[in-house]
Amino acid sequence: MEADLVSLLVIAAVAALAPILADMSGAARLPVVVIEIAFGILIGPQLLGFAEPDDLIGFFSQLGLAFLFFMAGLEIDMRIIRGRPGRLAGIGWVASLALGLAFALVLQVEGVVLSTLLVGIALATTALGTLVPVLRDAGVLGTPFGDATLAVGAAGELGPILVMSLVLTSDSGVVATILLLTFTAVALGAAWAATHVRPSRIVRVVERTMHASGQLAVRLTVVLIIGLVVLAVELGQDLVLGGFAAGLVVGLVTRGPAAEPLRVKLEGMAFGFFVPIFFVYSGMTFDLDALLSSASAMLKLPLFLLLFLVVRGLPALLFRGQVRRDELPALALLSATALPLVVAITQIGLETGRMAADTAAALVGAGMLSVLAFPAISLLILRHAGPGPPPPFILPQSRSAHADP
Repeated sequence: MEADLVSLLVIAAVAALAPILADMSGAARLPVVVIEIAFGILIGPQLLGFAEPDDLIGFFSQLGLAFLFFMAGLEIDMRIIRGRPGRLAGIGWVASLALGLAFALVLQVEGVVLSTLLVGIALATTALGTLVPVLRDAGVLGTPFGDATLAVGAAGELGPILVMSLVLTSDSGVVATILLLTFTAVALGAAWAATHVRPSRIVRVVERTMHASGQLAVRLTVVLIIGLVVLAVELGQDLVLGGFAAGLVVGLVTRGPAAEPLRVKLEGMAFGFFVPIFFVYSGMTFDLDALLSSASAMLKLPLFLLLFLVVRGLPALLFRGQVRRDELPALALLSATALPLVVAITQIGLETGRMAADTAAALVGAGMLSVLAFPAISLLILRHAGPGPPPPFILPQSRSAHADP
């Protein structure tokens, strides 16, 4: 336990240092998550060995992953998903999946990879949870560009999760579908209850404890996150689906100024503690030896990085006329940013024997490079583009004016 606590202390120190270094990075303005992952590699067992990815750190990392996707779901405005950005993002993800499977099939025929399905799904992912803090720090949340990015990210997370739930589990297709529908029904029930069931006594206690030690609103949110995560895992789904669904549910009832105190508390809890542990842990557990010791893996890494950009970046062209032309390259780069689901997919591949170790290392390495490079480059593009006239898909005033209570 003492070693566990020492590792936790080192990770906490790194997490505190990351935003300071991000602020000192000058014109590059490196995203905080980039520094956290890089520091994780540095302090991990394969380099300096200051911290070990033990069970305690792994547990906190899983919570961090759940909170990361919770915050991603929390930022999603359902009007965006139901509107034109959501439709374009959905079409774009289907195109990405088709491209990913096509490229993966060619690689399998050439003997580069073992599974078309696993690699194809991995190439069609977007790290929405990773992008939310980047978009927040860049101040573009709530803008047309931010809405488009959130829609693309939501499709790039939810689509792969659903496909994984249906075709990558040990259950038969029928059983997997039933389990997924069961989880969906429970999540929809939770959403209905959150928006319709409001006992006056509970509401009073929530209001009275918002700035007191009771913090009922925060505690109820934590119960929902853990409850849906546990349910997802028990039903054979990935925990990220539970975290994402919890974020969507809480997002339905936390719109408007009255809910701002709760959102601030949730952001502080997520981005101040749990989420940084996940990113640092991702760096610590990266299989650097498998990557550096294999010439095949070293060649696959830039190939997969390029395929991320092609498979997820090309559908960004669907947003021509919806975001400014000079913002399209930034949208393509953010769409191609991938990591959390890539890690989950490669773990499934290694456990089932459908993916070689060097391929898994190359995919994760490419995902980490995409997180390290693509958001930073996209921010440079956005700063160079500067403010400009809004694109034509802004929500009608009649809808947006009455969206928040």
